[in-house]
Amino acid sequence: MARDLLDIKTMTDQLAHRGPDGEGSWQNLSGEITLGHRRLAVIDTSAAATQPMHFENRYTITYNGELYNYIELREQLIAKGHSFRTLSDTEVILAAFHEYREKCLLQFDGMFAMAIWDELEQRLFLARDRFGEKPLFFHEDPDGRFLFASEIKAIWALGVPRIMDEGQVLLFLSTGNTGYPIAPEKSFYKGIFQLPASSFMYILPGKEGYSKPESIRYWDIDTRQKFGGSLPEAIRLLQEKLNTSVQLRLRADVQTGTSLSGGVDSGSIAALASRLEIAGFQGFSATFPGFEKDESALINSLSKEIGFTSRQTSPAAENLVSDFDRLLWHQEEPIGSASVLVQYKVFELAKQHGVTVLLDGQGADEILGGYPQYIPWFLQEEWRSGNWARQRRELALFRRHGLHVPWGLKNYLAALFPAAAQSQLISRQSAKIRNLPLVNKAYIEAYHPAGSLYKPMVTGLRDLLYYDTTMGKLPELLRYADRNSMAHSREVRLPFLQHELVQWIFSLPDEWRMKDGYTKWILRKSMENVLPPATCWQKLKIAFEPPQLQWMKTPAVQERVMDAKYKLVQNNILDKKILKSEKLNTPAESRNNFDWRYWVIASLE
Repeated sequence: MARDLLDIKTMTDQLAHRGPDGEGSWQNLSGEITLGHRRLAVIDTSAAATQPMHFENRYTITYNGELYNYIELREQLIAKGHSFRTLSDTEVILAAFHEYREKCLLQFDGMFAMAIWDELEQRLFLARDRFGEKPLFFHEDPDGRFLFASEIKAIWALGVPRIMDEGQVLLFLSTGNTGYPIAPEKSFYKGIFQLPASSFMYILPGKEGYSKPESIRYWDIDTRQKFGGSLPEAIRLLQEKLNTSVQLRLRADVQTGTSLSGGVDSGSIAALASRLEIAGFQGFSATFPGFEKDESALINSLSKEIGFTSRQTSPAAENLVSDFDRLLWHQEEPIGSASVLVQYKVFELAKQHGVTVLLDGQGADEILGGYPQYIPWFLQEEWRSGNWARQRRELALFRRHGLHVPWGLKNYLAALFPAAAQSQLISRQSAKIRNLPLVNKAYIEAYHPAGSLYKPMVTGLRDLLYYDTTMGKLPELLRYADRNSMAHSREVRLPFLQHELVQWIFSLPDEWRMKDGYTKWILRKSMENVLPPATCWQKLKIAFEPPQLQWMKTPAVQERVMDAKYKLVQNNILDKKILKSEKLNTPAESRNNFDWRYWVIASLE
């Protein structure tokens, strides 16, 4: 028992950045369960709301995140006879679990990773929010203990080996991405697992160890739903629903603000928030003076238009060198580009100005079709559906707006044979891994993750958006945002990921997402009376993109990259020929992406 309490202290010390406002631990009388917590006080900052929190002399919770609709749920539970001693959302979760058990999750609008011990039933309940905004990792200890935490470093602190999954190393080196979509329970490290998004599990301790962890999915996006209203109605409803989500996510007893790029996503959230006239509300941005993709003009124009203070940071190559190791310590798993550092510096800026909670536009691109690479899939759907005139018109308009949209025979074939296209994409990814330049061939042969690769079968744009929202792009971006915000003890909240809003948006026709040569058309249309035209109808997507190619060419960065190559050669990941070649026989951008990936993997080893 004493050992478990000491180990909990060791674990929570590793997570001090996630909760600088207090710490606590608890162990039940029989010593079967030990819980720890680090507190970031956001709602009900009084001592009464500290964790682990107890309820009804039966339940004990440790919980990371926020429940945005806790006020409404609290009133419902009071009507059912419950009483409360705090104004916290944590106590509402406990009462809801007592009342509804795991079905309470369907009533929660929030981001969370939680553990609730039921002393009466002698079992542990673990749950994670619908989109996986908050993390929950676990490890099965050889000593018969079940360890879990918000970050892997808390588990490593107890001596659990840090061994990278070689297949994911190869996946990252070839694509810049991590994670197996068909195995969401796997982390980047062997023996470390994660509770998938939208899932819960029960753990039952026993004399011969605990029960085998088995997660159960409690929610999913229903892509079969169809909106039955008119386009004008949908335009009005989108602004109303987004506005409601913004208001809920501004509930806090600390200072709030927002991340602000020059784009329509963060601009929409900032504009809606500004209407609430919150004292001290500020925007936080990253700018890159002199860089062709710098968004400072749009950011300054929007800030002036909606009337709040704009705080800006300008990360440079020296920040990449000085902050890289600390950034990876927080992220724990590979990061795809220097844009992750930029986000890290924006949250650092918010901390410097005393803003604890920030809204952010993440999720809009995935649910509304904002990435340029979605355009060919939309056009394929239009062509396959027989909307040939509209397909030709949209292709011409996208190109007129300066977007490079490839279109040719392969698009017609993909439209006609989606299953064959899916198979080809998986084969292409497999071949890309197998043909990685200057990676040790024996390493590739030994660890090629052929059976774990997956691409969705796309019969319509919504298929791809569903994949990226639940399995592809978004989970990785949410990991970046959580670790970057919590690195500075900040909390990031995402209005576009209100689950009812997401479900409703998925019910809309795809031709409302992409129209007149614009991505996210319906969002732009719904916000055109709120945003200045330059923000609302801008044609290119940037979003905190730094001059990474320039940064990678600086001597200090090149020195770090060369050290990384030496290390990866010593560990038999890279072929020693790479040390004799100053550059790879690839375009400059790809070459620097490879260098970035070498640096990341070597730094994580």
